[in-house]
Amino acid sequence: MHPQLYICAVATGRPTEYDIEEPKRVAEAIHKMGVKHAVITSVNRDELKDRGAEIWYQTVVQTKALSPETTIETLIPDTKGNWDALYHMIEGGQEVVSHNMETVGRLYRMVRPQAKYERSLEQIKRIREAGKRTKSGIMLGVGETKEEVFKAMDDLAANGLMILTLGQYLQPTKMHLEVAELFTPIPLRCIRKKV
Repeated sequence: MHPQLYICAVATGRPTEYDIEEPKRVAEAIHKMGVKHAVITSVNRDELKDRGAEIWYQTVVQTKALSPETTIETLIPDTKGNWDALYHMIEGGQEVVSHNMETVGRLYRMVRPQAKYERSLEQIKRIREAGKRTKSGIMLGVGETKEEVFKAMDDLAANGLMILTLGQYLQPTKMHLEVAELFTPIPLRCIRKKV
């Protein structure tokens, strides 16, 4: 069995327009491919007053309309404390809402300079309180200690997190943080813990 590799390195910049047809195209693609479980992600739309909440909502609603049997997971950005935007993003009917922490508290300002550790925890808490299955992810190999990872896991659990992924950080370009440590994958049964 080979581990899956996900790299999130997207060119940044200010989009020239708000594409109101995107939700329809995403819904049609999911329907056409007969997808059973769709994970929908995006780059942040921080320049929008609603943080892109309406396009999230429409994408889920239109996908559910065309493919009611498809389960949906949305990987949403930091709403920067705009809780009205958050609630609109998650009220479309998706089964799982993910917001990645990315790293431990001590490294937050370095890894996620525009985000705040406590605010991300609050966002996850609010998602869970809204009745959604919550998911998050942490990258390993940025310079965190084992104790800091366990502390982050405790913080997440205390705020209602249900699913956590841990992945190896890989430097996408020379402009990004260097890899501090490479980890050898271990079998899941070695780390599974009853909750």
